[in-house]
Amino acid sequence: MVYSDQNQTVASRYAHLMVSRESYLRRARDASKLTIPSLIPPEGHSESTIYETPYQAVGARGVNNLASKLLMALLPPNAPFFRLTIDDFDILEVAGPEARGAVEEALARIERTGMGEIEHLALRVPAFELLKHLIVSGNGLLYMPKKGDVKFFRLDRYVVKRDYMGNVLEIITKESVSPMMLPKPAQEIIQSDGDAAKNIDLYTCVKKTEKGWDIHQEVMGEIIEGTTGSYPKDKNPFIPLRLNRIDGEDYGRGFVEEYIGDLKSLEALTQAIVEGSAASAKVLFMVAPNGTTKARVLAESPNGAIVQGNAQDVSTLQVNKFNDFRVALETSGQITERLSFAFLLNSSVQRNAERVTAEEVRFMAQELESALGGVYSILSQEFQLPLVKLLLNRLEASGKMPKMPKDSIKPKIVTGIEALGRGQDLNKLAQMLSYLQPLGPEVLQQYMNIGDYIDRLAASLGIDTGGLIKTEEQMAQGQQQQQDMMQRQTMAKMAERAAPQLAKSMAEQPQAEQPQQQQ
Repeated sequence: MVYSDQNQTVASRYAHLMVSRESYLRRARDASKLTIPSLIPPEGHSESTIYETPYQAVGARGVNNLASKLLMALLPPNAPFFRLTIDDFDILEVAGPEARGAVEEALARIERTGMGEIEHLALRVPAFELLKHLIVSGNGLLYMPKKGDVKFFRLDRYVVKRDYMGNVLEIITKESVSPMMLPKPAQEIIQSDGDAAKNIDLYTCVKKTEKGWDIHQEVMGEIIEGTTGSYPKDKNPFIPLRLNRIDGEDYGRGFVEEYIGDLKSLEALTQAIVEGSAASAKVLFMVAPNGTTKARVLAESPNGAIVQGNAQDVSTLQVNKFNDFRVALETSGQITERLSFAFLLNSSVQRNAERVTAEEVRFMAQELESALGGVYSILSQEFQLPLVKLLLNRLEASGKMPKMPKDSIKPKIVTGIEALGRGQDLNKLAQMLSYLQPLGPEVLQQYMNIGDYIDRLAASLGIDTGGLIKTEEQMAQGQQQQQDMMQRQTMAKMAERAAPQLAKSMAEQPQAEQPQQQQ
């Protein structure tokens, strides 16, 4: 019932950790107000809350554009963003050096299975929401269970505690759920309190231990029966993420926070220009009080009518703020240009097409790496790598892939200028073959294992060679059939050559036996 080591419930522990989260949450709400207000809603919001719409849309466009490019680079749709590697010594020990190509092809098949699981889970939907929150607030929590859909927690729904090196020590989530959605033990706890009509706060506590992670859920200060469990160190389903890591801080900083000054200035200038333009657009005719022109006649006369009056008695009210608006407009244009460069709005690397080539995704990864100052690399280690480990664990648990050796096969994230998937291996194989071609086909056939080369080439291209490339048994069977056919053809030719002599000998045999019969 009580939280270990500190003799307090998870709810009280959550309230205690909220104090250190408050400053980050306040900055996140300020950034969200200038970009997408619904991302980090204000405190005390509800489903009927009406959010204030910013006067400018540069912030929202920038967040969506940057999140889309990060999503395309982190989870590319046409190639695996990771590759499985195995040490050469393990291959030598298990299968021998000649099995390198077959091992690479098998690992590539597992990579394609992992990418298929990403498509099946529709992982890009919560990932896109996560990236928008990382850009605006700098923080987000992703939950990937062994079964079921992936879930995302925004900053105001969880707390986290890290050590001085940035390693996660503790995670607590808070969810407001209906009692009908909870298991029966939790419903019994709620009914005993006598208030089973309104939503209940459900707390999930994940704490690091020497062996791994301990997890349990509480409601109204009571541990829910059946929710206590543990996870290994590298298989924690909760992934707390930061966009920019700062030593000694439990939470990260958002990308919008670095440009919030420009966003605030642009918001104020845009509001002034919009309101001033609305005031300037209002048309008012003023009639001299001592003139001969009647204001009533002027107001009631239709367009094109002929009335009596003096044109000098009528004037139009003008704001005469053109120069002031021009200064505001030029300043807002300069700020918009700076923000467009910051959010990569002026870039057109990626085509607006359903299929995007790996080269375009690779170039966009380079652009993100150079423009965001290593943010892409941070996400590769804190988002992609844990995601791959959980994904492979999920596939092993469901039986979609065999259980791999723990220390032999390791996932490696391929990011930035290196390449995506196994594209770099393909380039190296093609380059090696181009260097060997001048030696001639005889030398290549003498020194090169063509079957192993084909396996590695198919793995680099992401092609499943099952049923496409002949196995060693099929090759041996084909060679045996070819030898048998050649042997039959040779015997047939020999029989064809020997047939005339055999016929001649058979014809001469009766003539040799006839004199003996007469005697």
